[in-house]
Amino acid sequence: MFGITMAESGGEFVAPGPNSFDFSEVPLFHIGGLAVTKPMVQLLLGAVIVFVFFYAAARRATLVPSRIQFAGESAYGMVRNSIGRDIIGSHDFIKFVPYLVTVFFFILINNAFATIPFIQFPTFSRASMAYALAALSWIIYNAVGIKKHGFLGYLKLQSVPSGVSPAMYPLLVPLEFFSNILVRPVTLALRLFANMFAGHLLLILFSTGGLFLLEYGGIGYVAGPLAWVLAIAISFLELLVQFLQAYVFTLLNAMYISGALADEH
Repeated sequence: MFGITMAESGGEFVAPGPNSFDFSEVPLFHIGGLAVTKPMVQLLLGAVIVFVFFYAAARRATLVPSRIQFAGESAYGMVRNSIGRDIIGSHDFIKFVPYLVTVFFFILINNAFATIPFIQFPTFSRASMAYALAALSWIIYNAVGIKKHGFLGYLKLQSVPSGVSPAMYPLLVPLEFFSNILVRPVTLALRLFANMFAGHLLLILFSTGGLFLLEYGGIGYVAGPLAWVLAIAISFLELLVQFLQAYVFTLLNAMYISGALADEH
């Protein structure tokens, strides 16, 4: 269920690594010349789950909500109020709520795949998936800023800090440009990818390591079950991390949009 993570060669344990996250050589099926892998299917499945849930919640909305309507309204309201309105501000936030809600629950579902039986793989532990989502966010908040301030005005907003002596511009302007324009999508993606990658790597290590220790015998009969206990504990910690990473990614998107709309930097 974890892919190829352990091999016995002369009685030695081969630790899991980046190869445990590579599905390119074991595609689920092909469409023409395209190899469709497990993470690709998970992305599509995650999008379908989010759409179906909110469609079902809103399809027959009534004054007295059903359970699924109540769940959908609560989920929507959490992102709308605690992220959209509180970060972007009551004047501009409403137009960005659909995007923020979609991003939050799309990431949350794909992170949750790590702990769902028979799937057990976090989609965003693949760097390319996280970078693609970060690139979309980069396009959106920069487009928002350029639309409001114009290209040169937005560039000035993001690169020239207010209240600073012009003598400091040669030092600060390149740093601000690098930090606000170039680095943001990289750090946004790395934060999501690294947490999902590291957490799943630990789960693979303790799960397969526990099995290896049991097969080894001796003290392994004690250490093996202990490794599995640690794997269970990490699984519960991962549930928290899965939610936090979806929340932080969406929160940072809202902060970047808010900064792009601001009149001063």
